[in-house]
Amino acid sequence: MELVQTLAVILDSTIRLSVPLLCAAMAGLWSERAGVVDIGLEGKMLIAAFASAVIAYKTGSAWAGLCAGIAASVALSLVHGFAAITWRGNQIVSGVAINMLAAGLTVILGNAWFGQGGRTPPLEGAARFGEIELPLVETLKSIPVLGPLYDIAVSGHAAPVYLALLCVVLTALVLKHTRFGLRLRAVGENPAAVDTAGVSVAGLRYAAVIICGALCGLGGTYLAVSQSAGFLPQMTAGKGFIALAAVIFANWRPWPALFACLLFGLLDAIAIRLQGVALPGIGQVPVQAIQALPYVMTVVLLAGFIGKAVPPKASGLPYVKER
Repeated sequence: MELVQTLAVILDSTIRLSVPLLCAAMAGLWSERAGVVDIGLEGKMLIAAFASAVIAYKTGSAWAGLCAGIAASVALSLVHGFAAITWRGNQIVSGVAINMLAAGLTVILGNAWFGQGGRTPPLEGAARFGEIELPLVETLKSIPVLGPLYDIAVSGHAAPVYLALLCVVLTALVLKHTRFGLRLRAVGENPAAVDTAGVSVAGLRYAAVIICGALCGLGGTYLAVSQSAGFLPQMTAGKGFIALAAVIFANWRPWPALFACLLFGLLDAIAIRLQGVALPGIGQVPVQAIQALPYVMTVVLLAGFIGKAVPPKASGLPYVKER
């Protein structure tokens, strides 16, 4: 029974730690499926985390914070879209600029408004997302294995966790089974054919960029208003880049991207659990080595296990309308 409890706790941590990665991975998938490379996922999540924490603190409402986080992230996405789609600029440079802008702007504004070194004041009560207990928890709790797993790992998460998982399902369904999804994927493969059919290439790419911003907003808000109790400078800690790695690892497909994010979350959860633990024959592993484990495994997985990643054919290429 103790083993089941330990497993349930690790799975619970895995899900909680995977949510920002999952949101950013789905965001990158939408954008890159439409042919717009977006390495600014990190910056959009960071600006969303800051905006959501500020508004949640001022209003005392976590949901108001979520709206603010999504709005801030979508605004940066539109900047990226304007540079990459309308002006056909270099998409990598635009993404880097967004990351640098978010990193600097959040610290400057946070310090100017609150005088706490870029941090926001701690969030309390309704300013944070509370845990949601799913139905039948008490009924299933007595069932061996299934009960503890449902009680600890599945139930008891905040609303953004369930929204993130819902977004995976919607992403998979929309991209594969709707006209909008088919057209959006076609834009990433052959924009000229879409244009010839009388569909706006720029309109579809802007739609993908906006969806990307909304998903980054959800991930950033979760970091600041649910997982933490406020904003901290650089709190995304490379999660946007790991999410991009997950998208490549999954070959730009939603369900494999979900499993890749859960894998990275599991590595992070194990790393946290191993801190201060003496391993047989090794002794106590330095904290820094444990914290680096998820990042090292990310590189190892990308280098040796995904084979040949094939991105959308028009990915990163600005479309020039033929006359």
